[in-house]
Amino acid sequence: MFTQNIDIAEAQMSIKELLSLLKEDTEIVLTNGNIPLARLLSINPSNSNSPRIPDLHPNAIIMSEDFDEPLPDEFWLGEE
Repeated sequence: MFTQNIDIAEAQMSIKELLSLLKEDTEIVLTNGNIPLARLLSINPSNSNSPRIPDLHPNAIIMSEDFDEPLPDEFWLGEE
């Protein structure tokens, strides 16, 4: 992935100009000097509409038997 750093103090660009710099496998990091402030990434439309696959990771999440039981008063009062 190609990264392009843009200092907000030096480059006053419009959103349209920033978005035009984005290409597939490109990210833009907006900085204030050497401090990163934000990261812009392009969205790959071919992946955003892909169908979900049910049961892709079976048994990856296990719920305890007492999941829906009320929490004890000690939890709500911050006591141990």
